[in-house]
Amino acid sequence: MASALAQPAALSAEQAKVVLAEVIQAFSAPENAVRMDEARDNACNDMGKMLQFVLPVATQIQQEVIKAYGFSCDGEGVLKFARLVKSYEAQDPEIASLSGKLKALFLPPMTLPPHGPASGSSVAAS
Repeated sequence: MASALAQPAALSAEQAKVVLAEVIQAFSAPENAVRMDEARDNACNDMGKMLQFVLPVATQIQQEVIKAYGFSCDGEGVLKFARLVKSYEAQDPEIASLSGKLKALFLPPMTLPPHGPASGSSVAAS
């Protein structure tokens, strides 16, 4: 596979924070904000349509940033970056926070319907 030919540069936790911050900032650039708004409007809060319209735009915005850090400019590069970030989340609360902010930019808030009394009480509050 091509992954053996072009491995992304290994990022330290500090570098991952910088890249995450840049990706988040890219979403607030006026042209990207318009693209995301249009994609969300097309999706109409339907999860299937979110995957069809919003996720590809979010992936493109991330690709534009992470390619400068050695990740391939395709879906695989975004997945490798996401795995790298995930590997640091448990060790670094700031990375976990930035990752959560990034996800919130393109994933709708998940509200679970209640399923009886105290159904969610086993989840620890943070």
